[in-house]
Amino acid sequence: MKRQVNLKLIFYAGLFLLIQCQSRKPSSMIDTSTVPEVDLKRYMGTWYEIARFPHSFEKNLAGVTATYTLRGDGKIEVLNQGFVDTLDGKLKKARGKAKVPDPGQPGRLKVSFFLFFYADYFILELDAENYQWAMIGSSSPGYFWILCREPFMKEELYGELLRKAELRGYDLSRLQRVLQPRMQDQPPE
Repeated sequence: MKRQVNLKLIFYAGLFLLIQCQSRKPSSMIDTSTVPEVDLKRYMGTWYEIARFPHSFEKNLAGVTATYTLRGDGKIEVLNQGFVDTLDGKLKKARGKAKVPDPGQPGRLKVSFFLFFYADYFILELDAENYQWAMIGSSSPGYFWILCREPFMKEELYGELLRKAELRGYDLSRLQRVLQPRMQDQPPE
């Protein structure tokens, strides 16, 4: 049983690395510049995934959230979770850790869900005043997320973030909206 779990973890880590290396556009065509300042204490907490590029580790997940907690060693505990197929589906969780490898570039984090394999987590855009929304990417154009503190985002703001992503060179034809609880209760525009 334990060997099966270890083999699955190795398989998923290898798959993750393979996907990380693939992209539609060369990375040089994507602007991956990050925000110059991040107050990690303010960034902690739960973020709702509003939209994402499809990838295997979140396939068919709805109600996806990412919760970040500062650890005593200066790293960040990461809990990603979502429901399979529908908001009433089985809850799927992934626990990991993140770090800021270069304090001079606080918007360029590294995140790991398996041993010492780290992937990029770039804070491309951030609501610097209230920390209510963020646009996340990586060194690969195959990864992109729009996050919000609420399970919904006003369409005007969503459109503004899409324009910023297009200016950075992202192919938004792949972007998927993520079903979240209370989407039907969104505030009027």
